[in-house]
Amino acid sequence: MATRNTVGTRRKASRQVDPVAAPEVRLVISNRQRDRRVDARALRCLVQQVQAEAGQAAELGLHLVSARRSAELNQQFLGHEGPTDIITFDQGSTWDRVCGELFICVAEAIRQAREFGTTWDREVRRYVIHGLLHLRGFDDLEPGARRLMKREENRLVKRFG
Repeated sequence: MATRNTVGTRRKASRQVDPVAAPEVRLVISNRQRDRRVDARALRCLVQQVQAEAGQAAELGLHLVSARRSAELNQQFLGHEGPTDIITFDQGSTWDRVCGELFICVAEAIRQAREFGTTWDREVRRYVIHGLLHLRGFDDLEPGARRLMKREENRLVKRFG
């Protein structure tokens, strides 16, 4: 199974959430792949829902990239060969605002969807949630932290995915 990679992490912080105020979400989506047509409106809605539940604002770039571009980023920033499903770049997230860039490889979503018996667009949504969790401070390098992150990822996929 491909690993989901992150560049730059921070500690998770808790806070009280005001249920009335919706956090501001600034999201730029760029589609630089041709493997599948992606519903950008659905991805925007997903990010807004996940961030509203967390009570966190967001400044994000969500980039849908080809396998070739994913492999280039993976090699350049993580020293790994080949494409990966998602690479997350944290750009100064804080306890009340996530800031970063998510690079999602749609070709990997297609491949992994076959492997896990799901749809490619559900995989893409999972990757978005996974990247947002990284920006919130979740980590998947150690087994205990990985289990905690996977549990939260699965909960959010079930709720919003």
